[in-house]
Amino acid sequence: MTGPAGAFDGGPDAGLLSPVRVGTPVEEAVGETAWLQAVLDAEAALARAQARLGTVPAAAAEAVTEAARAELFDVRALAVAARETANPVVGLVRALTEVVAARSPRAAEYVHRGSTSQDVLDTGTMLVCRRALGLIGDDLARTAGALGALAAEHRDTVMAGRTLALHAVPTTFGLKAAGWRRLVLDAADRVHAVRASLPVSLGGAAGTLAGYLEYAGAGAPGGGAGPGAGPQDRQEYAGRLVEAFASETGLVPGGLPWHTLRTPVADVAAALGFVAGALGKFAVDVQVLVRTEVGEVAEPDVAGRGGSSAMPHKRNPVLSTLIRSAALQVPVLAAGLTQCLVAEDERPAGAWHAEWLLLRECLRLAGGAAWTAAELAEGLTVHPGRMRRNLGLTGSQVVTERLAAVLAPALGRSRAKELLSAASLTAVREGRPLAAVLGGLPEVTAHLTGADLDRLLDPAAYTGAAPALVARALTASDEPKDL
Repeated sequence: MTGPAGAFDGGPDAGLLSPVRVGTPVEEAVGETAWLQAVLDAEAALARAQARLGTVPAAAAEAVTEAARAELFDVRALAVAARETANPVVGLVRALTEVVAARSPRAAEYVHRGSTSQDVLDTGTMLVCRRALGLIGDDLARTAGALGALAAEHRDTVMAGRTLALHAVPTTFGLKAAGWRRLVLDAADRVHAVRASLPVSLGGAAGTLAGYLEYAGAGAPGGGAGPGAGPQDRQEYAGRLVEAFASETGLVPGGLPWHTLRTPVADVAAALGFVAGALGKFAVDVQVLVRTEVGEVAEPDVAGRGGSSAMPHKRNPVLSTLIRSAALQVPVLAAGLTQCLVAEDERPAGAWHAEWLLLRECLRLAGGAAWTAAELAEGLTVHPGRMRRNLGLTGSQVVTERLAAVLAPALGRSRAKELLSAASLTAVREGRPLAAVLGGLPEVTAHLTGADLDRLLDPAAYTGAAPALVARALTASDEPKDL
């Protein structure tokens, strides 16, 4: 709709320009409401952690937790208010305090006690990442399982290997699928490792936790790091608070405060970049194999999917296209997150703020790609007959490597290669089978019979260790490696 001045009001981001993530579980997991709830969860967890240590009344922590529900807040109003403070937490703390005060004026004094915006937003961010990475890991496991089944079923299905876009030597579809699976498992390992190490953020205004310590000492209801506590007690309290906060959130304690030590975000970015790249390899191979003139595989046949606005006959490879689109975007966004490691002082002006949208886009694009890849892998149709026909397009020239190796002891490696190169050109130029050309060369017939040539020129008999490689690859577990 349009506003009074004619400006277009598009409303919330519906995903019109990002179909790869529309309707996928990760879209909801990293949406603005989910992010708001995660920050509220961090606020509530902080109050509970302080209550566990006796520096916040238990009733106050309970009141904060009860009030920390996203449906009680206006996301748009918080977003607009963030323009005045450069982050959404300042307005959220004010709004949360009001909600708590309406229920318990005394409890309102303990909202965000001793904290700072970056602590709760970074912790909320890690909670969002944990949920999203869990979804991505599940979809990677589905994809790996389906690719493993394809690899096992087609371990011996012969097809042309292609290098620099041309037929090279024979391989098997099983080996290709096993390769896709290996990349997906590598991606799952990275996701699992990063997800298991996501830390809480607790540093206070400048990474010293001073505010937490002072508030803990100012009328602490249960002792804690009270006014009479010595330096050692206060240091111990700081460590105990981090541990309690981690326990309440389900994240890990971490080491130093990381306001400007952005390893956690950079690690997530790196893992997501690898996920996108691994799935992109799968997608781009499928795009080659579904070409009309290749036709060796087909995407799942779903009514209405893949239609063209102009050409009724077309069924476009939609799933691989969506995956590839994400694979081209995520590494660029991940590079931006890596660049945010360059954060000055104890709190950066802009670098931290630049992370938020980049990270959300990485999560939902990689998550959308993972969801889509699982559907593609589970529904991929393989056409072995077309693979075998395509393998015959070069008239057995795909196995000249084998003949060169057989003739090398008698003719020398250089002469054998030279002879076979010339024979291949003759076969193409004259439109004759390679076996017929070779059968007319005395240098060849002196060492190989016609039956020998027929056997050696059979592409199906020259797949090397491909079947054994598939079998070996499938002995590996689909589960992420233990850390």
